[in-house]
Formats: sequence, C-alpha cells, structure tokens
Amino acid sequence: MSERIVIVGAGPAGVRAAQALVAQGVRPLLIDEGGRGGGQIYRQPPANFTRSADTLYGFEASKARSIHHTLESLRPHLDYQPDTLVWNGEHGVLDTLRQGSLAGRQRFDRLIIASGATDRVLPIPGWTLPGVYTLGAAQVALKFQGCAIGDAVVLAGSGPLLYLVAYQYAKAGATVAAVLDTSPFQAQVKAAPRLLTQPITFAKGLYYRAWLMARQVPVHQGVTLLGVEGTERVTHVRWAMQGQRHELACNAIGFSHALRSETQLADLLGCSFAWSPLNRAWLPTRDELGRASVSGVYLAGDGAGILGADGAEITGELAAMAVLEDLGLPVDGKRRSHHLAALARLQRFRIGLETAFPFPTDWAAQAPDHLVVCRCEQVTAGEVRAAVRAGHWEVNRVKATCRAGMGRCQGRVCGVATVELIACESGRPPEQVGRLRAQAPLKPLPFDLEIGP
Repeated sequence: MSERIVIVGAGPAGVRAAQALVAQGVRPLLIDEGGRGGGQIYRQPPANFTRSADTLYGFEASKARSIHHTLESLRPHLDYQPDTLVWNGEHGVLDTLRQGSLAGRQRFDRLIIASGATDRVLPIPGWTLPGVYTLGAAQVALKFQGCAIGDAVVLAGSGPLLYLVAYQYAKAGATVAAVLDTSPFQAQVKAAPRLLTQPITFAKGLYYRAWLMARQVPVHQGVTLLGVEGTERVTHVRWAMQGQRHELACNAIGFSHALRSETQLADLLGCSFAWSPLNRAWLPTRDELGRASVSGVYLAGDGAGILGADGAEITGELAAMAVLEDLGLPVDGKRRSHHLAALARLQRFRIGLETAFPFPTDWAAQAPDHLVVCRCEQVTAGEVRAAVRAGHWEVNRVKATCRAGMGRCQGRVCGVATVELIACESGRPPEQVGRLRAQAPLKPLPFDLEIGP
C-alpha cells in the first residue's frame, strides 16, 4: 500500500487501532512517547521490574495483559517507535524527538491521534511545594518505579481516579493519611442510576471505597481544599468541611479533578473544535467513527473526549475502521454497530460520573489573589484578574497580557484554571472565554538535538 498510516499513542486506543489495521494487511507506523506500550492506565514498568501484573493493575490485570500482549504480537507487522515525542505537526508531517535527542520528521497520509489525557488541575495555595503531585503522577511513581510519593500521603480532589490511586497506594503498603473528596456524597447517590448502566465498573468503585474504610483509611467527602503548608517540603494539608476547618500532617499530597484531554496535536493540525459541556472543555470535532474535520486525520481515545480505557479501545478500533473505509478496504459492519452501541452506553455512564464527581465551579471565586496559577511564569490569580479588569477577557489576550500559559507546559497544566478565573471575573461562561491556542513545541525540547533520517 502506498499510503502511509501513522498512529500517535500506544495506549489502549492506539494498540487497538494498530491491531485492526494490521488485520487488513495495513502496516502502520506506531509512535509512542513511552518506552513500553500501554499508555497511562496500563503503563508498564521497566523490564527488570519484579512486581506481577495482578499486583500492578488489580482488577484490570487481564485487560493490561491483553493490551501488552497484543502490542508484542503486532511488532513484526508494524513500524514501532517507542521513546518518541511528537512535538509538532503540519501539512502531512510530524516532527519527532526520539530518546531525548534524535530529531526527525515523519510523513503521513492518514493519521490516528490517540494522545490520551492528563490530570485536570485547579491550584491551591502551596501547590508548588516539593511533595505535591497530581494523582496521575502519584500513580506513575507506583506503577513505573514501585515507590510511593511520601511516607504519609494525602490524596485529594475528585473523580474515580482518586479512589483508585488511594486503593493502589494502601494495597501496596503505603500510608494513606486521608482521602479528601471535594464531591458531596449526595451527588454520588444521585448519580447511581446512570452508574448502574456499567454495573461491574460501578461495583469496583464501591469496592475501592469500602476496602479503604475497612482498613481505617479516613475518607472525607464534600471537602473544600484550602491549601498545603510547608517550607522545604509539604508538612500539612488544610481543608474545610461542613463549616469546620481541619489540618492534617503529611509529607506528600496527590490531587487533581478528574482528567482533561490532550488535544494540542489536533489543534496544530488545524482540526475544528467545539465546546463540550460534559467535559467542560473544548474538544476536536469528529464523526461517529472518529474522522476529524481535517481530511486524513482521525481521533481516538481520551484525547478526543474522556471515556476511560474501555472506551479508548473501542474508539481506537472505530478510527481504524474509518481509515479502512476511506482506503476502500472492507470492515465488519456488525462489529462497528456493536461498538457504536457500546459507546452510547459508556456515554451514559460518563454522564453519571460527571454527576457523581461534579467540577468545582466555585473554585475561581474562592482562589486568593496571591495563588500562583501559572507556575512556569509565576503568574498569580490576582494578575489574571487584573488583566480581565483591564478589558481583556479572551484567554489568548490574557495570555499575551500577563503570560499565563506561556511557559514550558504551554498551558497544559494552568489552562483550565486560567479560563475559570477569566470566566468568573468577567461574568462570562467559560466557552465564551475561548481556548488557548496550541504552540509548537508541544513539550519542552533540548537544544542539543541530533538530526536523524
């Protein structure tokens, strides 16, 4: 076949996309930033790591093994580039950086973006102290390095990842000092009918919580995070609940408010975006199989909208089906219909999760002026508000005025908080504030690059 098919991301979506293409005789190029496939959810430790899959992934061990084994079986039938960052894309070409220093370019005729998701962060006072991590980073430390982020860990925020990470830490023998859930218990009760559309997944969530409580791990719901204290490192976390203020000693905290899609590559390639009230974010538009607005670009996995690992596998295969259809190759219509029906069920469950773990819309009103929002450029909430009061309410104008989102992370960490602050200060809904435009490089690059073929 003359057309060059490229997949970015070797998580559940990318692996299933590659599998579907290979089954029809297509040899794709699979590019992944990680050294070993699996994505964040099924991240593999180094090859000499001795902990078993059952210990690492718990209930999801069989799914993790399936993804890992599928990728290994596919390797003779695809071109695989691990340890490779895609940092730019335009006009049918991807700019890459392999193993930290080897720069290259990859041409594509059709591209499946399976870029995944990262933590959604709403800063709190003290979050720049050593010992403060996102929930995802805390999970990476445990899965990839076999270590905890501290001796007395507080895990906080909202979303199902909160309870999963707390369970994984406690089961591994780490001391979880407390779980601080910003979502009220009543919200989770209200969400139960929708959550029951995926009874096995719902049961796992209940099990994690019950397991923690049975082992005397304190679980507090409906909390407001006030900040973390310390000098050289975190020593305490402060929160409020039912009008009472609390403080707890700890030396590490992991926190985030669910996940946000990694959409920067789709943005650089010129894909159209639309506001998603469910995700409270701008997402690239796509048809039911994953075709983006740009011809030859396809979207799959959490990078196109948060649906979890099961949804990522389905959307990865659907995106591959779209590629095959556009190439004039046969696809299994019955399997496609089955996948679309499964996605509809997962979407109902997703609505349930958003009901159970609502976004803290009052965060911006409560954020103090001195709070550092953009840690790369040391921009405070007060400076963002001052830019709005000066007449700038579109997020890219605010970025140009006070440099929020202009640092090394390109707004991947601070973008959500910046938009929420602008919306609150200007009295506009966040969708009117707009979205930060992606800029290359998508992630920081070293200066000493070696140019590859």
